[in-house]
Amino acid sequence: METVEWLPNGLTLLQDDRYFKLGQDSVLLSHFARIPRCARVLDLGCGTGALTMLCWREDLTMTGLELQEGPAQLFSRTINNNTLHNVSVIQGDLREIRTLMPHGSMQYVLCNPPYFAAESGKRAACTAHAVARQDETASMAEIVNAIAWVLPTGGRCALVFRPERLCPLLSALQAQGLTPKRMRFVHQTAASAPSAVLLACRRGGADGLVVEPPLLVCGADGTFSAEYCSVYGIDDRKANK
Repeated sequence: METVEWLPNGLTLLQDDRYFKLGQDSVLLSHFARIPRCARVLDLGCGTGALTMLCWREDLTMTGLELQEGPAQLFSRTINNNTLHNVSVIQGDLREIRTLMPHGSMQYVLCNPPYFAAESGKRAACTAHAVARQDETASMAEIVNAIAWVLPTGGRCALVFRPERLCPLLSALQAQGLTPKRMRFVHQTAASAPSAVLLACRRGGADGLVVEPPLLVCGADGTFSAEYCSVYGIDDRKANK
């Protein structure tokens, strides 16, 4: 079933049960990313365009790259519905990035990649969902290679990933000259293990990683934290009623 999601910035996002929907990780990544003014931005593996739409600004030039036809077409309709002239979507395989985009053509890359390795067994029932969750169509190394291809020296990227796969992600980034500059873990509560990690990198950057304070979804009493509510643009008093 197709639905319409209203975003905090006033834009609308078309969603479909057949495809991966807007989730917490995209919202948190959009808040974590620091996109410079007038930047050319790539949303790599954009799906239905949730991350692009959350990060949209008038001064940016934004492009989404999506493998699957269905999500890409839905994103295109979202762009038209919002009458956005600085956003476009390309249907293509990131493994063929060299034929899709010029080298160094972007200044910032956003990426919410598949979390699970192909052999992990954590497979979604729907094929479209499986592609979004599991790196069967592109490995971690291929995803990072695509990021590095479109970024010039000094270009930046921001990703959200699973903490248990952080080590191979860092190795892949290092191999492509992408230096982690900021890292932040997301916890359900202060007493729980992290459920996600947010990572910002610079291509050709010097060492100097800042690990930011954890982002807590809930406080000790189980209600949403003030910061979490702020990210979503809602009043914490109303959200916790």
